[in-house]
Order: sequence, then C-alpha cells, then structure tokens
Amino acid sequence: MKLSHFHAFEPLCPRCLVGGGGEVPLVIGTVVRAVTHGGEEDIEEGILLCGACRMEFPILDGIPIVLNDLRTFVRDNLSHLLTRTDVSPVLESVLADASGPGTVFEAARQFISSYASDHYGDLAPDLERPLIGPAAPGAVARHIAAGFELFGDAPAPQAALALDLGCSVGRSSFELTRQTRGLVLGLDLNIPMLRLGRRILTSGRVNYRERRVGLVYDNRDFVAALPSPERVDFWAANVLEAPFRAARMGHVAAMNVIDCVPSPATFLHEIERLLAPGAGAIVSTPYDWSAAATPYEAWIGGHSQRGPMAGAAEPLIRSLIGGDHAHAARGLELVGEREIEWHVRMHSRSTVLYQCHLMAVRRKA
Repeated sequence: MKLSHFHAFEPLCPRCLVGGGGEVPLVIGTVVRAVTHGGEEDIEEGILLCGACRMEFPILDGIPIVLNDLRTFVRDNLSHLLTRTDVSPVLESVLADASGPGTVFEAARQFISSYASDHYGDLAPDLERPLIGPAAPGAVARHIAAGFELFGDAPAPQAALALDLGCSVGRSSFELTRQTRGLVLGLDLNIPMLRLGRRILTSGRVNYRERRVGLVYDNRDFVAALPSPERVDFWAANVLEAPFRAARMGHVAAMNVIDCVPSPATFLHEIERLLAPGAGAIVSTPYDWSAAATPYEAWIGGHSQRGPMAGAAEPLIRSLIGGDHAHAARGLELVGEREIEWHVRMHSRSTVLYQCHLMAVRRKA
C-alpha cells in the first residue's frame, strides 16, 4: 500500500460507513514490513485500524483489504490469501497435473490466463498471436481510450483522483493514467488478480501462465513499459461499498463490472456518490448475466420480455442513469454511448466474443 495513495484517498472504515457509524478515517495501526519503491514508502504487510469501532484491516502483499464483512471474505478466500507466489512454472505444472481439473487452484489459473492475456498480451515482444484483428489482445486498453473519446472536448473535472472499479489484473488502472492527471486506485475482490497487478506495478515485469489447452500452460515473462506506474496502486474493496467520502473522485472506470455485482442499480448509485460534480465515469458491460453473481430480479434486462421494454437492457440502463426509473441514479447523466467488441481468450483454440455497451456518464453539476 503506497502511502501517497493512503493519504490522498483517505480511506474510511467500511464497517462504520455501512453500519451507520459515520465517516471514520482509517489509520495505520501496525507496520510489519515496508519497502521503498521509487523513493516512496510502500507498506507490504501491516494493519489499518478504525479509531471508532477498532476493526482491524490487514495489508497483505501490499494490498490493503478494506471490507465491511471482512470475516466472511477472509474465510472464503483463505486459500488465495495464503497461496505461495514463488513456485516455479515447472513445479506449478506438476501440482496442477497432480490435483487435476475442477480445483480452486485451476480455476484461479484459468482466470489469470484469460484476463492477463488481454490486459498485457499486446505488450509481449514475442507474441505468437497477431497484434491486429478482432481477437487481438489489449481490448481493455481500447475500451478505456474509447470511453474517454465519448466525452469529446468536455473540460476535465477539478477533482484529480481516479478509481478503477473492478480493476482485475490492472491494465485499465495503468491506462487511466494516460487520461487523467492524478493518482489512480484499482479496486477488486479477486486476490490472485490483485497480486498480479501489484507484482507488475512494483517489478515492471509481466509474469503469468497462459493456458494452451487443458492443464497445459506456457510461461509468459516480459518487461512492460506501462504509463506512470508511480501513480497507481491496488486495494481489495467492495465496489458497492467503496470506503471513501462522497464526491471525491474526478474519474471512475467500471469495465465489465455492472453485470458481476449483486445489485447493478446500487452500483450506479455508488458511482453517483463517488463522483465529484461535473466528473465523469466510463461504464462498459456485455450484459452477460449470471444468477450466481446477480439475482435475476436485479438484472438490467434479460428477463420480463412481456414488459414495456421487452426484456432489453439498453433502454432500461438509460432510464437508470438520470432517467425516470424509480431506482434511477438521478444525479447522473448519459453523455455518449457506443458498441465495442471485447475478446476473452480461453485457450489457444478458444476465444469468446463479447459485444459491450460502452457508456460515458457524468455527475450533474
């Protein structure tokens, strides 16, 4: 956890914030291990503390875990939190063959492979896949650029902080530094992905296993020249309960997140709460709904095809963004929108195509 980001974003205790205890700032309670990167102190292991409820929030591998329901998260993610990250590709392959498919370990490897391949594959110097064409990696970077283009020549907001909600392995957070002038903070709940983002941030190298077929993975290891890594950090936090004061953010990005949260309408309200007046957000989604992530009653479209919108997602989300829907985030307005493709590599012979709805949204002044 970079001290620059801690002091700039001023995290609040999520337990007090959600539970009605008010906006209580967190303080650094214990520093177990700290290092210096680029002349800046970075806490790799320690504890953040709430001065009111005395709740402790761990910092592990440089990632502060700032969650209201910390106990449930730790219980459900203990294997990821304690997983070794120094195992060689050879030994990792042996362990994968021995444990077989269908394990938590293998599921994490497949997620990392798919997301890292898109987020960083276009930067690999020895890439075997073509760098052009519809299935080229780097879609997340193209989404960020296209989203900001939708704002046109609108003046930049005064607030300089930027949040990347659902940052995954982090390329979108780095790309935000091309479009903004302040610090960028990526938030996610997937510990293996956040770990990869942090390793890339601190080492300048991209290292992951890319799935070829079945349990066969190829080691990818290369130097990546990413823009302004000194302005980026990654935290574990719930994007529906972001532990920050209202109206602090100059920019928010949410790439393919809205269909992965329990309450999409609440997510739009959270974006509204976080943005400063006049500030903007870019939101992308393929409306790839799953009842495992979102109760189907909360889906934006995808059901009730006998209703006035015939089950369509696009008119419904437009009515939720500053529109006349009963649950609309009325402080937001839709600035622009477009369709854009996102290809997710599953393995060397399988790529999934998503047609995403990309929107530029602004908090009304």
